[in-house]
Amino acid sequence: MTTPSDILARLADVIDSRRGADPERSYVARLLGRGEDAVLKKIGEEATETVLAAKNGEPGRIVAETADLWFHCLVMLARYGLRPEQVLAELERREGLSGLDEKAARKAAASDGDAPAAAGADGDDANSARAAAARSAADPPSE
Repeated sequence: MTTPSDILARLADVIDSRRGADPERSYVARLLGRGEDAVLKKIGEEATETVLAAKNGEPGRIVAETADLWFHCLVMLARYGLRPEQVLAELERREGLSGLDEKAARKAAASDGDAPAAAGADGDDANSARAAAARSAADPPSE
């Protein structure tokens, strides 16, 4: 059975294979050849089109535009030598964490002078905030 992560990995492999292709014959090669700003601008355009489709309540357009957005995000990941598996691993790491608790832990760390921006390159303070958020995620929300 093909999983969504298999599809993303295969698509990423195709994108990687097109990196050095002829820009006259490959959209990916052309886009990557135009540089970082072109790739990032394209993501912005696709994100805007996705939002407009959602605002118009058009399910088919929402799906199509989201597919375009995801594709261009995969191109961006390739541009930086990253893979969709890394994004999926990050999403898995966050699974079950309350975004509100994590945000509160980051805010508390910042007010204690332990803001991630002040942390060393290894990001230990940011990881501590995430760990605190993970511990508190086990408690049900008080909303």
